[in-house]
Amino acid sequence: MALGFYFTPSSFTPAQYDDAIGRLEAAGAGAPAGRLYHVALDTDGQIQVFDVWDSEESFEAFGETLLPIMTALGANPGQPRVSPVHNIIEG
Repeated sequence: MALGFYFTPSSFTPAQYDDAIGRLEAAGAGAPAGRLYHVALDTDGQIQVFDVWDSEESFEAFGETLLPIMTALGANPGQPRVSPVHNIIEG
């Protein structure tokens, strides 16, 4: 069952987000296995992230790469809101 993860970090700027994406790509994790969709939202100059993953295990495996990068950038993703995906409509 797919899961949606919604992150609302207390402080994660677009510049930090762009840096994190570059570091993830350099680490070979720019398109991690199991991530179905990734959306970064700019809300009043802060980035919020909504991802859809095929499983919690895939998400946790990605976290092993992501969390050290976030820590190095001084950003705390906080705890995501996690919900089962009921439906996805594309287009």
